[in-house]
Order: sequence, then C-alpha cells, then structure tokens
Amino acid sequence: MIIAGVGGFFGTACRYLAGIAGKKFFGDKYPAGTFFVNVVGCFIIGILAGLWTRHEMSAEMNALLITGFCGGLTTFSSFSHDAFAMIQKGEWIKFILYVVPSVALGLLFVWLGMSITD
Repeated sequence: MIIAGVGGFFGTACRYLAGIAGKKFFGDKYPAGTFFVNVVGCFIIGILAGLWTRHEMSAEMNALLITGFCGGLTTFSSFSHDAFAMIQKGEWIKFILYVVPSVALGLLFVWLGMSITD
C-alpha cells in the first residue's frame, strides 16, 4: 500500500503542475491540464498494462506505476466535474469538444501504449 501511495504522490504532483500550466496557457476557457493528463495517462497505462500482461513488470511496479502514479495522474472525477459544469452552463459545443476527444483519444492512447509492447 505504501508503494502505491508513493506513486500516487508523484502522479498527483504531475497532475497539479499540468493544471497550473494549462491555466497559464489557456486560462479558464478550457480544462487543458485535465485533458492533457488524461490522454497522457491513458498512453502510459497502455504501455504499462502491456508490460504487465506480458509478465515483464512485478506486482510492486504495478502498484507503484499503474495503481499509484497513473491513478494519481489521471483525473476522471475532475473530467466529469468539468464536463458537468459545461452542461450546467449550457456550453454544449465546448462540452462536445471536450468529452468526445477526451474519450476517443483516451481509448486510442491506451491502444497505442499496449501496441508498443506487442
């Protein structure tokens, strides 16, 4: 459990910094930091899942990197909250331009990450 917490600490720190960078470059107009960490996190977890399924990663590394780091990095709850706020404000185009690419690119990058390990 401690090893997952260590990974989570670093993943969360990266997410926090991405949020700051996203606001610096995009302001509050688009949740770029959340979008970025979710897509990158999907790619990383795809690579790691590929290594895990090929038995090239220990249970400890799984806990550190997949459960901890990727769990701390990716932000499905923040993604959902951002999307719901767009619905509440009636920002339907912004909602579609956020949700559709987030889900599509998330799936694509998990696949790409796993493909790298084949």
